[in-house]
Amino acid sequence: MKNTPRHFSAADLDWVLALNRLFEVELAPLSRAGLIQLLQKASYSRVVDDRAAFLIAFAGDSDYDSPNFLWFKGRLERFIYVDRIAVSQAHRGRGLARILYEDLFHHGLHDNRDVIVCEVNSKPPNPASDAFHQAMGFTEMGAAYLEDRNKTVRYLRRALADKPSDMMGT
Repeated sequence: MKNTPRHFSAADLDWVLALNRLFEVELAPLSRAGLIQLLQKASYSRVVDDRAAFLIAFAGDSDYDSPNFLWFKGRLERFIYVDRIAVSQAHRGRGLARILYEDLFHHGLHDNRDVIVCEVNSKPPNPASDAFHQAMGFTEMGAAYLEDRNKTVRYLRRALADKPSDMMGT
């Protein structure tokens, strides 16, 4: 297995949809057409080979209307919003989420962004994601109840360093 993030290809659509289905509570449901639309609008979309993991993110000036993205857009300027990330059960514990995030941090720096943002469910709780984001240096900047999904989320942010080497190990 290669652990280097690469761009999505048409061959990735089916396994990404299947992986997304396994984590719909955390990620939100997604159709094939919806995934294609996300990929067309995303400023960053990468997979790790062997059907292991994926990450889709949007720059703050993207044409995207998710309520969570819009929450950040109302408060920040030069950000990248992580819309969804998933790692298959068979590939957990191998650092793939960290690899994808570090690649996103580098992308953000080169795209002149100040911060990476995301949300994590607090009701229902997602302790694994909480621990991961804390270890990656994210801090809470707000919270919201999403009535249409009957869940509460915490909004997290992580400032980007001036140099990519400043991000390693944080």
